[in-house]
Amino acid sequence: MKNLIILIIISTAALFSCKKDNASDNSQTARLTFRLTDAPASYDKVNIDIVGAQAIINDSIINLEVNAGIYNLLDFVNGKDTVIVDQQIPAGVLSQIRLILGDNNSLMSVAETFDLKTPSAQQSGLKLNVHADFLQGIAYEYIIDFDAARSIVNTGNGKFILKPVLKVFTKAVSGAIKGVISPLEARPLIYAISEQLDSVSASADTLSGNFMFRGLTEGIYKLSFLPLSPYNDTTLQNIKVTTSVVTKLDTLKFK
Repeated sequence: MKNLIILIIISTAALFSCKKDNASDNSQTARLTFRLTDAPASYDKVNIDIVGAQAIINDSIINLEVNAGIYNLLDFVNGKDTVIVDQQIPAGVLSQIRLILGDNNSLMSVAETFDLKTPSAQQSGLKLNVHADFLQGIAYEYIIDFDAARSIVNTGNGKFILKPVLKVFTKAVSGAIKGVISPLEARPLIYAISEQLDSVSASADTLSGNFMFRGLTEGIYKLSFLPLSPYNDTTLQNIKVTTSVVTKLDTLKFK
């Protein structure tokens, strides 16, 4: 029985430590999305083989979780796009993003298919310089415009080379709300409710009292706090959320 009690204590401590670390990691991230689009080109198909993507943030290279596959660029013209990356990354300074291509690139013209060779210098990834601040809790979208018409070089004799010409556009697509509760023992469940009555919930960190709502669309919100007894419920009205801004609240003290 004594050994069982010790095992339970150790397991509980390990679980608590894991949750604490995860909470800490999540509170220092921003959301990154890559969308792939293209301008029209005079081919039937332009297939590119996307095998990876990377981001250089805070001078560190991060391998991103890419939706790998062969994409026909001409499926994404006239305002259409597709998501190839969508994940949380550390907040900080994003200096560069890279799109890594495989060898299975091809084009189809007049129902005939040709291999597209990619220069070896591009095997380390197609580099797009960004130099942008990524704020904690904000979601950012990058539109990668892969110009198919200008990216294909006809060398003659039915041979073509893929020399990608890309442009990148970015926008912040959300805002965030952060604050602190006191005392820690109140442990409230917190709801952020938009004017359209859409709601999301969060809890305050049990060690610091910090809470944060990420990925909120721009608008006016109210926050509803439902603490443990004997503390009283509280509501904050008319909290403005602005795209690319983290709205910081004063410490909320429960009675």
